[in-house]
This record gives sequence, structure tokens and C-alpha cells, in this order.
Amino acid sequence: MKIWYDACTGKHVRYGVAIAQRLRASGLEVVLTTRKHPDTIGLLESLGESFKIVGKYSPTSQCSRLKESLKRQLAFCEMFENESPDLAMSHGSVELCRVAFGLGIPTISTAEAPHAIAANKLAVPLVDYLVVSKAIPPREYVRFGAEKIVQFDGVDEVAWVKGYKPNTRKYEKPLIVVRQMETKASYAEDKLDVTEQLAKKLVSLGKVMFIPRYDRRPRPDLIIPQEFIDSVSLSANADLVVSVGGTISREAALQGTPSIVIGTFGKSYVNDYLSDRGFPLFTVKSDQVLQLARKYLGQKWDVKEKLEKLETAVDLVEKIIQTELDLK
Repeated sequence: MKIWYDACTGKHVRYGVAIAQRLRASGLEVVLTTRKHPDTIGLLESLGESFKIVGKYSPTSQCSRLKESLKRQLAFCEMFENESPDLAMSHGSVELCRVAFGLGIPTISTAEAPHAIAANKLAVPLVDYLVVSKAIPPREYVRFGAEKIVQFDGVDEVAWVKGYKPNTRKYEKPLIVVRQMETKASYAEDKLDVTEQLAKKLVSLGKVMFIPRYDRRPRPDLIIPQEFIDSVSLSANADLVVSVGGTISREAALQGTPSIVIGTFGKSYVNDYLSDRGFPLFTVKSDQVLQLARKYLGQKWDVKEKLEKLETAVDLVEKIIQTELDLK
């Protein structure tokens, strides 16, 4: 059985590798694809995985997004024209979902961002199995047309954080990591990005590493990494993590590093889920960040037992694929 996984961002790359490693151990063939994106190439090289690069991320305009998406769909169609995979997987890849649907390939997708309305409208209705954390009420995806929702008792990041051994790189302390908002995502078009402004204010508390999405020009008083940095290891070594979306903050909290999420996109079920279970993840308004940073900077939580209790979506994906195998 051949499985196709398409990864559109760095998070998707991590997910795809975690799933591919499990499936290969079961004797399945996995084809990994990705696109040129600031968060994909460096990460896949560091993970030592072989991905076929198809297309690129071009968020310059609505038209550029659409053109690149159509180019990827055509490339995938040609790639699998003579021999289709038996099953397709992604974390909401619009291109994979559309091509798989057109070629009659069963599709599994993970999901954790109900606020990503545009992508959900395009991908969710075409998915055969939608794998979602129990933190998220099914109604959030039923409204986009999801028909078969299966849930696990954990969050996406457990798939690559559980069992992970971070690098022990030395950083000047205390180290505060601030991840810029994904400013070019469709769901962020009307949102104000305050992350760089906050990063400058946090300099009064320690060394601040600001991780931009696209513009890596130097900023006074801020550490701007010019090379790829493993966010999981970085968040494990940091004394505090601040972000908007939450992926790096969940990676941090799952390793016991206090993390602050600025609640720009409204309610995040998965962030609240971790907070309610005692992981050090705190969602606040932007004007509350400094106060909370002073309170929790440098503290570490022992969350190993809590992490072990969380389920990984990879187990559920493996069961679904076994069901598909049994049906063939």
C-alpha cells in the first residue's frame, strides 16, 4: 500500500515525518511532498527526510495564491496520472484534497484551526476521515461539511514532542523566544501584528530571540536567527515562549517551558485544553504579556507524566489506514 502525504508548512513536515516513520515500520510505502516555504526546506533537511518539492508558497496576493495552488494541483495530477497512491494524507492541504478527490483516492486529514475558514471550506468537504483533537467540538468542522470526524485525546504536537530529545545548545539566559504572527495567512488579513513591538519590550527582562516569518533583517536589541532553528529544541531550552498562533507555544508547554499566547484569533480549543490539564500555557491579551512574563520567566514545569497520558494522532491514523487495508 502506498501512502501520499503533502506538507505545506513546517508543522506539516513534522507531522508527515512522524506519520511516515510509523507507517514505514508497518511495511507501508510513504511518498512525501512539500512546497517551497520559509518553514519547510530547512526543517526537512534537518530531519533527514526525502521530500519531493512541488510548487511554492506565494502569498503576495489572492491571485498569486490561487495560481500557485492550481500549479501544484496540476503537478500532482501529472505525478500520479499513471499510478495513484492508495491513500492520501495531509494537515488540510487544499491541493492534496482536491487532487485526491478528483482521482478517487481516500483521504485522511488532521485539523486544529477552525478559524482558518478559507482552507477549511476548500479542503474539509473533500476529506473521508477528519482526525481532530477531542478538545475541538465536532460542530466546528461539521459546519464546513465534514462527514466522518474521529477524535483523539491529545493535541497535534504530541506526535513529535513525545519521546523527543532536544539538543542541548547553550544560550545566553534568560532566553525569551517570540514567534511572529503568520501575517500573510488569509485568516490574519485584518489582524494587527504586535509581536515585534512586544519583543522589544521584553528585552528589559532578558535576551529576546525574535523569529520573523519572512523578513530576517536585523533589529536593534533583538536576536534574529539567519539560519534554520529547530523550534522544538529551542522551546525546550528557552525560559519563556511568546506567540500568536500557538504551535511553538504548545511545543514549549508540552516540554514544561512557560508559554504565552496572544489571543488574536479568538478561542483556541487546543490551547485551552492544555492549560486545563496543567501545562504551562497561558492565553492573554497583548497588554497582559509583560506582567505574565515577569511572573513565569525562568520557571519550569515537570510535565512528563501529563505528556505520557496524552494520545497521539499517529495511533489513530494507523488504525484508520488498517481499516482501509482490510476493506481492500
